[in-house]
Amino acid sequence: VQLVESGGGLVQPGGSLRLSCAASGFTFSTYYMSWYRQAPGKERELVAIISSAGGMTNYADSVKGRFTISRDNAKNTVHLQMNSLKPEDTAVYYCKVAVGGINYWGKGTLVTVSS
Repeated sequence: VQLVESGGGLVQPGGSLRLSCAASGFTFSTYYMSWYRQAPGKERELVAIISSAGGMTNYADSVKGRFTISRDNAKNTVHLQMNSLKPEDTAVYYCKVAVGGINYWGKGTLVTVSS
């Protein structure tokens, strides 16, 4: 299993970013996928999750209405569209999948929201 995140960077408050996670090594279309984040000095937290076919999504209260998770099963990719970004969204964002009872993580992509 391999997960590779991309799309992070520096953005001003109120701006937008789109994160991507390219997956390989498992049957992508049959697994739920999720995005987590970890801010400096804080625990890793769940941001969003999407079902295998994409019909169900769920979000942390802190990002509801601002972030959208989506997936492209033809390209084995999951995305996180982040709008109206706030300084408190600054964190390393990770893609995660649980396969065979084991959690697999990408290396993360850093998102910094600052003026």
